[in-house]
Amino acid sequence: MSILIHTHDGERIALEPREGETLARTIFLSRLWHGVALCSGLGKCGLCRVRYVSDPPPGFNRQELKKLGREAVYGGWRLACLHESVPCEIELPEPVRTKRAVQGRTDVSGDFVLAVDLGTTSIHWSVLSGGERVASGQELNPQTGMGSEVMSRLAAAGTAEGRFVLRALVTDRIIELVNMARGVLGGGCTGLAVSGNSAMVYILLGRKPDDLAAAPYELSYTAGEEKKLGAGLPAAYIAPLLAPFVGADLSAGLAAIEYGGEPQYPFLLADLGTNGEFILALSPDKRLCASVPMGPALEGVGLSFGRTAGPGAITKFTLTPKGLEAGRIEGESPETPGMTGTGYLSLVAILLRHGVLGDAGQFGRGTTPLAARLADRVTDIEGEPALEVGEGVSLPASDVEEILKVKAAFNLAMSVLLKEAGIGPTALKAIHVAGALGEHVGLDDLETLGFLPPGMGARTVRAGNTSLRGTELLLTDPGARDFVEALPKSLTALDLAGDDAFGGEYMKRMRFTYVD
Repeated sequence: MSILIHTHDGERIALEPREGETLARTIFLSRLWHGVALCSGLGKCGLCRVRYVSDPPPGFNRQELKKLGREAVYGGWRLACLHESVPCEIELPEPVRTKRAVQGRTDVSGDFVLAVDLGTTSIHWSVLSGGERVASGQELNPQTGMGSEVMSRLAAAGTAEGRFVLRALVTDRIIELVNMARGVLGGGCTGLAVSGNSAMVYILLGRKPDDLAAAPYELSYTAGEEKKLGAGLPAAYIAPLLAPFVGADLSAGLAAIEYGGEPQYPFLLADLGTNGEFILALSPDKRLCASVPMGPALEGVGLSFGRTAGPGAITKFTLTPKGLEAGRIEGESPETPGMTGTGYLSLVAILLRHGVLGDAGQFGRGTTPLAARLADRVTDIEGEPALEVGEGVSLPASDVEEILKVKAAFNLAMSVLLKEAGIGPTALKAIHVAGALGEHVGLDDLETLGFLPPGMGARTVRAGNTSLRGTELLLTDPGARDFVEALPKSLTALDLAGDDAFGGEYMKRMRFTYVD
């Protein structure tokens, strides 16, 4: 007995069921959902919807009712991430794929080097020739269907088969990027560097992740060397891993800020994505670091209408006399509407400022006539309060809670690092916000939401992708490698999750106010 699939374009495909796995993962491993930003079991994104041709699973999940609607569920539609990989016959709608963004010059030729920032959710890359960036791009990490955040990805890497599949998904893409650059530039790839958090580096190298997958978390491998990734590729330089969940991406980020710039101390580097990584640099020779799980929300994954950054995605809102107006990334709008992580932050900040959301994340009545009209759009979707935003999207209470969890994690990491250093927020010369929020987030939104203490928005820098910029330096300036390889000696790592007070301190910060 097999899983018989009817695709949107008329193909019939038979897959073998995989015991102990979800239907969604089985479909993902067949490459039918390559490039789809799956939330991998959260039941949030709705991108794994399938229709059972006959005998749908008995009963249904509440999340399916909220995401698909009662009529669709009764018509056989289900979320494949919530059901077992067992024999069945299903229909797949056309996949909603995340478009790859690529920019490049055509007036350059010759040899080149490739820099890769390997994030849990996204991959950013650049091609340099003669020391200058001649092409760059960003795209979904092809591993996302195997787990939307770090711990589930590590669990998937717990078997030899899982490690092989995960590694191949990324190394195959790196080979494709090198071949694409060869075709355009006509030269050879003479250098390669890859930066990522510790888990992504372990998976890239095919290492057993046992020391990262369960407490007490440790590093049995610290990188800071070149490693061979595949045939036809030069050895890849991997910057030092600094702590169990503070990786080469932060080493590269510090290279961009400190080695490649003239920083004033003390400063905080906050690289925010699926895994939040923080370094408090007190001087050129003394640094503290910490990490907190943040989930994929800031990357636009795992939220009801979340989308990764791409043409047509909503990145911000403004409140006008006519109501909410959405700002989008230029380009053709996708058939399925959605918001990036910064779009969600922008929306929630507006609602907070106008009393449509309270400090604890509950919906309110608004503090002005305009806000009251907005609050009137709060409705009920299968038993859950939700604000009808317009533009084909809504904001359910559960999505507000996910944003609040991210805020609490950020707030906790920042306040614990400052306390350990014996300084207050105002002692910081700068806060460098990098990663998923590093280019487009509104700094006033971060203050409103309580990520930052009041008044610190003025000292906060949208630092962009510091990991990629630093990785470029590691390919073009030998001194940058000396700099990052000396970092471990200057660094003290804090284990936030291992502290008995972690849970209580985290819950104190589950409000849209900065807590010291």
